[in-house]
Amino acid sequence: MEAETRTKTDRRLARLEGQVRGIRRMLSEDAYCSDVLQQISAITSALNQVAAAVAASHIRTCILDHGSPSSHEQTKTMTREEMIDELEDVMSRLVKA
Repeated sequence: MEAETRTKTDRRLARLEGQVRGIRRMLSEDAYCSDVLQQISAITSALNQVAAAVAASHIRTCILDHGSPSSHEQTKTMTREEMIDELEDVMSRLVKA
C-alpha cells in the first residue's frame, strides 16, 4: 500500500473507532434506536469507503504494478490469468461488503 493511502486509511479508521465508541455510549445512554441506526449506517458507509481505497491500492501496487520496482514488496509473481483471478477476488470482496 502506498504511504499516503496507508496514512489516510489509518486516519479514517481512527475516526471510525471514535464513531463506534460513540454508538456504544448512545446504547448505554438508551438513545433513540433510529439515531443509533443512523450512526451505524454512517459507519458502514465510511468503512466501505476504506475498503474501496484499500482495494484500489491493492490493484495499483500488487496487480497492475506487479514485478515493477514500484510494486508492493509482498507482491507475488503472477501470470496474466492469475492477475485476472486476483482482480476478480478483490471485486468480489467489495461487492459482498
